[in-house]
Amino acid sequence: MFAFGIKDIIDIVLVALMLYYIYRLMKESRSLNVFIGIMVFIVMWLFVSQILEMKLLGSIMDKLVSVGVLALIVLFQEEIRKFLYNLGANRRMRSLMKFFSVSGHRKEKVEKENIMPIVMACMSMGKHKVGALIVIERNDPLDDIVATGDVIDASINQRLIENIFFKNSPLHDGAMIISKKRIRAAGCILPVSHDVDIPKELGLRHRAAMGISQESDAIAIIVSEETGRISVAITGEFKLRLSAEQLESILTQELSS
Repeated sequence: MFAFGIKDIIDIVLVALMLYYIYRLMKESRSLNVFIGIMVFIVMWLFVSQILEMKLLGSIMDKLVSVGVLALIVLFQEEIRKFLYNLGANRRMRSLMKFFSVSGHRKEKVEKENIMPIVMACMSMGKHKVGALIVIERNDPLDDIVATGDVIDASINQRLIENIFFKNSPLHDGAMIISKKRIRAAGCILPVSHDVDIPKELGLRHRAAMGISQESDAIAIIVSEETGRISVAITGEFKLRLSAEQLESILTQELSS
């Protein structure tokens, strides 16, 4: 007689949760049909090998499954990386911030000193319609991105930011990387997002900002060369048409969390 206990219930629940998260991953990456095809193949494989016990067909499908896992990892490596990153991000111990609440005022003052030059530079460049792309590193290191540009290693300064993105500057087309409260590099190349949901009126700078925000926890600030509007990309989402107060508020909140 088949015994059905608590362990079996837990097993079923865990498998259901795993399939649900895989389903969400495939849906977000526009690969839902691939997920459905994989599930149909798995059901057929189990039916042939376990129920009908067809040895020849079952062994062929076993080989296809072993090779198929590697093929899926290669095809969906970016989506898998994003999924694992989001899974890890949700497990962060934000409650530890309460331990440092005593020094909250001092930290806020230090953050303001680093944020305001960025905000003022973005407002000035937006007024004169000078395009810019500034990436602020947080927990995920951006050493590979820094390696694609020219190392600056300077303190955060409004005039320096504006000079780097000046239209005749050789570094104005790339991205500036700010790390550990310093301008670390400029003229850097970012991964471009191919998300079809990005509005068509947004240009390459916005796609590059979206790309780095999808692959890391960095904050990407964009100043549009066409409209002068300021936007921010964080964790794969845009915040568009920001005022100076809104930009300052977002940076203060995100950099102190």
